[in-house]
Amino acid sequence: MKRPYVVINCAMSADGKIALPLGRQLRISCDEDIHRMYCMRNEHDAVLVGVGTVLSDDPRLTVKGNCVDEIKNPVRVVLDTKCRTPESALVVNPDAKTIIFTGCKCDKEYGSNVEIIETKVNCDGLIDLETMLNILHEKGIKSLMVEGGSTVIWNFLYQRLVDEMFVYIGPIIVGGVKTPTLAGGEGIDSTDDVVSLEIVDVQRLGPGLLVHYKMIK
Repeated sequence: MKRPYVVINCAMSADGKIALPLGRQLRISCDEDIHRMYCMRNEHDAVLVGVGTVLSDDPRLTVKGNCVDEIKNPVRVVLDTKCRTPESALVVNPDAKTIIFTGCKCDKEYGSNVEIIETKVNCDGLIDLETMLNILHEKGIKSLMVEGGSTVIWNFLYQRLVDEMFVYIGPIIVGGVKTPTLAGGEGIDSTDDVVSLEIVDVQRLGPGLLVHYKMIK
């Protein structure tokens, strides 16, 4: 399968949480990590989130001008099986091109910068990642930064469609049985299915730690 180079970038608490209960937004990253995130966006051809992140956080997924010398906004990619992305969402604003992958016909009226691609869904009713990645590759996207949320991150990891992962660990505890963790989804039933990573580097960043992993294929 031909696909872009895939890098996950995310932040979690010391107990592995990425948001407040019910998925409400929680700032975990320090200023230094946010600056690093904008630099990474500037370096990648595209940045991807699931529709859950769009609905809960309303991200722009662009690059701030005070973080880089020359802004190169990535193509924004949204996995949205039922085309729930609001027409007013910041991710479809005219600041950059946006591609929405959906599993159904979408009648919403977005701007001319938004491309809707109706594509294959898997047995769980989610966008088929291999098909989606192949389409992005055909569009000339060579590098993809995945930012979340937890189900999206899990599906990329479980299907071994990741090359590298950067995780900022903030020195906070969130707790909660129903609070979203870094990797959501169904999880595994057997140790044979564990997703194995290799630690490339660990560094102090602000009050937290930045861990760089690569996927063991």
